[in-house]
Amino acid sequence: MSHLIALGLNHQTAPVSLRERVAFSEQALPATLAALRALPGVEEVALLSTCNRTEIYALTGGGGDALVDWLAAHPQDGATGSARTPLALRDYLYRHADGDAVRHLFRVATGLDSLVLGEPQILGQVKQAWVAAREAGTLGNRLDRLFQHAFVTAKRARTDTRIGANPVSVASAAVRMAEETFARPSDSSILLIGAGETIELTALHLVQAKAKRLLFANRTLAHAQELASRHGGVALPLTELDRHLAEADVVFSATAARDPILHKPVVAAALKQRRHRPMLLLDLAVPRDIAPDVAELRDVFLYTVDDLERVIEDNRRSRREAADAAEAIVDLQVARFVETLNASAHHGPLKQLRAHGEAARDETLAKARQMLAAGQDPAAVLQQLAHTLTNRLLHAPTTALREAAINGDIDLMRAAERMFPHGTPPHTTLSEALDRQLHPDRDDDADPAPQA
Repeated sequence: MSHLIALGLNHQTAPVSLRERVAFSEQALPATLAALRALPGVEEVALLSTCNRTEIYALTGGGGDALVDWLAAHPQDGATGSARTPLALRDYLYRHADGDAVRHLFRVATGLDSLVLGEPQILGQVKQAWVAAREAGTLGNRLDRLFQHAFVTAKRARTDTRIGANPVSVASAAVRMAEETFARPSDSSILLIGAGETIELTALHLVQAKAKRLLFANRTLAHAQELASRHGGVALPLTELDRHLAEADVVFSATAARDPILHKPVVAAALKQRRHRPMLLLDLAVPRDIAPDVAELRDVFLYTVDDLERVIEDNRRSRREAADAAEAIVDLQVARFVETLNASAHHGPLKQLRAHGEAARDETLAKARQMLAAGQDPAAVLQQLAHTLTNRLLHAPTTALREAAINGDIDLMRAAERMFPHGTPPHTTLSEALDRQLHPDRDDDADPAPQA
């Protein structure tokens, strides 16, 4: 029997130094999904990988051990930090099955399991995971229905509650953290590295905070120029980062690079040019963009996504009531989906019965057409068609019911009586009718033999 499995790790169970070891880039998804689908017992699979979580959703004949083993054996090359053993990964993993797996995905899609409660970006990321699995051919009917229902649940929660009102994103939390430090945006030159959604949101919040000066650096200069044009600022290629780093009082970085792009010697040189005026570095990427040992430098204040917890806790408290209402919606939708899932698990016999009937119909009809084409009497052909089709349709169930009567299979007999309540003579049960067929010489209407 196959089970729905959800397993992974997130910001609640594992530090960024471990999460980045199992963070999969968009380019790596097709090959990764193909490898997961090829594991023993895996029938369908999807992979969700964001800065705060890496999760595998699968339909599998096992309990997910093969998926755990694969994840433990496949750390992503180039991730920052020391290597870890498969055993260490298992210490941080969570695993959910069937209804619990359904609830977990629904809570993730709704933003109830996010670092920022109710954050809107996660729903888009879940949809991207669904699209990637569909394109890779690893998404079957069961997982497809699961994800589709997750989207409906998230939409309903955001429509019927205030879980998505005044959302606080990781970007806005990072800007708020900067505003509470020595490097207030209105007094600072700010360098933004990357050109994705997180940097775009960060730039929007910095403009609202009246940032003094914005610098945009990206590997593709055209992308940096687009950001600079939209938000006001200066664009520069990533290759010139060393020359301009000293100009930045604050650095926000969120790229998709597998390796750190800011190292200790580069930052140390920038500090020397700045005559050791302090720098605030906010690394919003997973894997990390800024090498961890940069934090060892004096006059450097380095924060990662894990350090935003204090800022985000205020948001969590203000949304608790809305979150409770959203949890109730999730519970209702989980119950509905599991009920549908259980019902569909029993559709196999119905499909087989219908397929049997349709095959008998097609074969009998083909023979009737051949007889008509050969010039046989249409009335005789119709009679033959009706006789043959009736025999073909009733042969298997009649044989099964006769064997049930002989073997005393009362459950099957009663089930047949419920299915065909009007298929026997008045006041005669199906079991009695079959009994008469098995014992045609018995006179059931005769008076009972006198008791001794």
